[in-house]
Amino acid sequence: MSKSLDLTRIAAAAGLAAAIALPATAGQFGLGREALPEEVAAWDIDVRPDGLGLPEGAGSVADGEELFYDRCAVCHGDFGEGVDRWPVLAGGQGTLADARPVKTIGSYWPYLSTVWDYVHRAMPFGEAQSLSADETYAITAYLMYLNDLVDDDFELSKENFLEVRLPNEANFYPDDRMDSPVMKKREVCMSDCKTSVEITKRAAVLDVTPEGEGDAME
Repeated sequence: MSKSLDLTRIAAAAGLAAAIALPATAGQFGLGREALPEEVAAWDIDVRPDGLGLPEGAGSVADGEELFYDRCAVCHGDFGEGVDRWPVLAGGQGTLADARPVKTIGSYWPYLSTVWDYVHRAMPFGEAQSLSADETYAITAYLMYLNDLVDDDFELSKENFLEVRLPNEANFYPDDRMDSPVMKKREVCMSDCKTSVEITKRAAVLDVTPEGEGDAME
């Protein structure tokens, strides 16, 4: 008998023993355990538009400028202009109706909480969640400064967070399509449904791939 087969049987026996040691109860499978409060807290780091979830802390534009240069500029540029194809974070005001809108924090994003949450949760690239709360406040403050939303002496904190509103917030609204008359009249097919679908309209085709030297041209 091979050694790998022995290990497989040992693992199967261990799993059976664990299942026997944790008998299933009504509505449960007898597997795992409830998460500890500190484990839940480690995952519960999201921040809502109303400020719920924001930790204590503060950070200034000046501090955020230094942090941004050290931790963010390699991808986003010194002034949020974006490097190569990395996202642009500043500018773009008045371009949303253009054929090629520039969607940034200052032109498109609806809530400042989205900025804070994303920076704290996912940035810098490759070092997610390495920033402290104060550092996140500072970088967020600097990003607001780059978008002409605050002055250079501004300090962002939990206390004044909700006082800052992004320019495009009013253009976002809850998705109410399911309450529209068209959707309310639509019957969901559960049996004897159509075997084929007819395409009645087509979305506009947008070529968003930049053209440069060496690109194949048709």
